[in-house]
Amino acid sequence: MSFGQGGPQSQWDPWKPQSQQPWGGNVDDETPDWAALADRAETRNRRKRVLLIGGGAVATIAVGTAVAMAVMSANGDDTASGKPTNLPASGSLPSVGATSPSFAPTSAPPPLDPKEFISSKAKDTAPLSAELLFPGTQLTMGSTVYKKGPTADTTNCVSAAQSTLPKVLTANDCTRLMRVTYTKGNVAVTVGVAVFDSEAQATKVKTQADKKAIIRSLSGKGVKPFCDGAVCRTTTNSYGRYAYFTIAGFTNGTDVTTKDTQVFTIGDDLAEFAFRQIGRRGEAQASAAAAAG
Repeated sequence: MSFGQGGPQSQWDPWKPQSQQPWGGNVDDETPDWAALADRAETRNRRKRVLLIGGGAVATIAVGTAVAMAVMSANGDDTASGKPTNLPASGSLPSVGATSPSFAPTSAPPPLDPKEFISSKAKDTAPLSAELLFPGTQLTMGSTVYKKGPTADTTNCVSAAQSTLPKVLTANDCTRLMRVTYTKGNVAVTVGVAVFDSEAQATKVKTQADKKAIIRSLSGKGVKPFCDGAVCRTTTNSYGRYAYFTIAGFTNGTDVTTKDTQVFTIGDDLAEFAFRQIGRRGEAQASAAAAAG
C-alpha cells in the first residue's frame, strides 16, 4: 500500500457524512470525478429498488398464504359450519335393524257363521216371537204389498197343524209354532214357523212331511176363513233349527188350480220372507257375539 503526500488519507464514501474527499496534489487531482460518483449512486438506487420489489413480493406471498390458511381453516372447522363434532365411528353407531320393533305374525279370526246361531238351542238365545219375525202391518215384496192379518203363537204345536203334520212335529219334539196371515185381494196365505232344539230335528220334519202335512190356516182380524175344505197350495222347508210352512188359497172358498199364479206368488213370497227373517236372526246374533269379543 502506498500513501500520498501529506500522509495517509481516509477512503471517502459519499454516503458517509464524516468522510473526507481525497484531494490530490494538483488541481486536477483535487477535482472530484462526478461521473463516477453518479454511476455509483445509480447502482445503489437500483439495488434498493430490487430489494423493495423483492420484499413486496415476499409480503404478497405471505398475505396470500395467510388468506388461504384462513379459508382452509373456515372450511375445515366443523364447529363453525354447524356440524356436530366428535362423532363416533360408523361401526359404533347402532344400526336401524337393531332398534326396529318386531311383531309376531297375526291373523284375523274367521268370521262367525250366522247359521251356527240358529242351528242349536244353546246358541240361539235371542228373543223370539211372531211379531219379531213378522213385524209391521204390511209386507212389500218387489212391487207387491201384502196386508198383515192375525198372528198366533203356541207351544202346543199339534194344535196349529192338521192331517199328517201333527205326527211329524211330535216325533221331532216341536217346542213352538208361530203363525201369521197376509192377504192380497181375495187371496190369503198363512205362514207357520216351527221351532226345534236342533237343526237335525228341523231337517227331519222337512224330509218326513208329505203332501198332506199342512198347517192350519189362520183367519180373523178382518180375514175370512180360507182353506177349510177347498184345495189350497202348500209348501214345506227348513233352515237351521226352524221348519217353515205356507198354505195359500182364496178367501171365497174357490179351489186353487195351476193356473192361479197369484196364489203361487203369494205363497212363494211369504216362504222367501220367512227364510230371510230366520237368516237375519242368525246374522244379528253373530254380529253381537263378534262385537262382544
